Amino acid sequence: MKYTMLIAALLATLSLGACDRPAVVTVPATPAAVPVPVPGPAGPTGATGGTGATGSQGTEGDTGATGKSGTGTTVIVTPPASAPAQ
Repeated sequence: MKYTMLIAALLATLSLGACDRPAVVTVPATPAAVPVPVPGPAGPTGATGGTGATGSQGTEGDTGATGKSGTGTTVIVTPPASAPAQ
């Protein structure tokens, strides 16, 4: 009984492995030389266009409100100098 199962497993493996054939890849034939269009020389320059209309002047904006004046002394603290790069 042991040998029957072993032989059946081997036959199944071999029969399934034999079915796997690699696919045949066909390379299409290269087409005949197709002429590639090449641009020709540049044509003459076209006529110059006219000048466009000038835009109108915009309206002037409102003036901002004046801030209140300060009452004390302003102290400006500068940061320490950084170390030189090496």
